[in-house]
Amino acid sequence: MAADPLSRVFSALADPTRRDIVARLAVADATVNELAAPYDVTVQAVSKHLRVLEDAGLVSRTREAQRRPVHLEATVFDLVTKWIERYRREAEERYRRLDDVLRSMPDDPPQKEGTPS
Repeated sequence: MAADPLSRVFSALADPTRRDIVARLAVADATVNELAAPYDVTVQAVSKHLRVLEDAGLVSRTREAQRRPVHLEATVFDLVTKWIERYRREAEERYRRLDDVLRSMPDDPPQKEGTPS
């Protein structure tokens, strides 16, 4: 797995099942069995997905008596948000410059010589 945290997060989120698990955990904490219920895979397969998410820092597991809920660590998304925000700002700046160029252009295209107006 990649060494830097951002690459680990993107790698973990590359799988649709893991993205779905993250979406479900955004609503509420859940146990491995609860997370595995809607999928046609074993609990062990879901546990492997959770390990990848845990290694990326996206989820954590706690113990509440006999229950071991999985919790979404939303602060990791701050890292992704900052990365995306940087490129969003750069893209917006390029669009602003393009808007300025388009505004400075004449509305009517120049006519070729000999063409009726």
